[in-house]
Amino acid sequence: MSIHKLTAGSGYDYLTRQVAALDATEKGHTGLASYYAERGESPGVWIGSGLGGIDGLTAGDPVTAEQMRALFGCGLHPLAELRQQQLEGPDLTERDYQAGARLGAPFKIVDGDVSPFRLEIAKRLGAIQTAAGLPAGAALPASDRARVRTEVAREFFLAEHGREPCDARELAAQIAKISRPRTQTVAGYDLTFSPVKSVSTLWAVADRAVAAVIERAHQAAVKDALAFIETHALFTRTGPQGIRQVNVRGLVATAFTHRDSRAGDPDLHTHVAVANKVQTLDGRWLSIDGRMLFKAMSRRRRPTTPHWSSTSATGWGCSLLNGPAPTRRSGRSEKSSASTHD
Repeated sequence: MSIHKLTAGSGYDYLTRQVAALDATEKGHTGLASYYAERGESPGVWIGSGLGGIDGLTAGDPVTAEQMRALFGCGLHPLAELRQQQLEGPDLTERDYQAGARLGAPFKIVDGDVSPFRLEIAKRLGAIQTAAGLPAGAALPASDRARVRTEVAREFFLAEHGREPCDARELAAQIAKISRPRTQTVAGYDLTFSPVKSVSTLWAVADRAVAAVIERAHQAAVKDALAFIETHALFTRTGPQGIRQVNVRGLVATAFTHRDSRAGDPDLHTHVAVANKVQTLDGRWLSIDGRMLFKAMSRRRRPTTPHWSSTSATGWGCSLLNGPAPTRRSGRSEKSSASTHD
């Protein structure tokens, strides 16, 4: 399981392009419905106990791009546009329309704060346009834009960490990190849940019945981890300088389950985009105490093990995680059992 912040404004691009659409940046702003139809993926769904405070949405409802834009892009009610359209009456004021769309304070979005990463990409794309004799701002092939973006991201990663990224997922996390403006409001948190690689491999080659059991176990593990977060790690702060930590009703989040990596390898994993909006017990909408969330994640990195152990033993007739250790063959080293995530 991994976690990183999502920012308001341009952070919405990360959700639609890299989370909801599995890093399919070549599709630009293609609608989510079209993407899911083309890739055969299941649409994202709304989850979390906090949905009880969101009028018009319930757990399991499909996610739309408009809802994500309102909540994660602007910090408004996911159905803000619809709620405003439904307002009627001759005496309505601008304040009435604002109140219909609000979910606490809207996110503050700072214009003009462009990250060095985006500036470097723009510079290199400009050089390509000049070399090709194209006017500034001319459209370039998606392959050229993707190549430049990857090249610059690798250079930034190497400069920061002194090494190449281990895999595509680590590079994607770096892109998300260095793409966001430095002064932008935190719109939410992307939690990525991945079983060990052997589970994804078995899921890919198993028959339909076993694959369905594996996927249900994965979803149960995600549900268990989110229940842990809501019980032990989800708070907000009130009072001067946030001196008081208070309980909240639960998460408001969207979940997207993907079944392969960008390279096409089997990679069963789920992105849970948690909105930085929680409702206190007295009804106020405030932001998440992110420090507690990150602290809890560092302490509970493998919340899925109990589900995989019990499910593999009872559902498959064998145990993937708790079986006997393999016998070491003479003259050959034993491979590490550490998990590897793409």
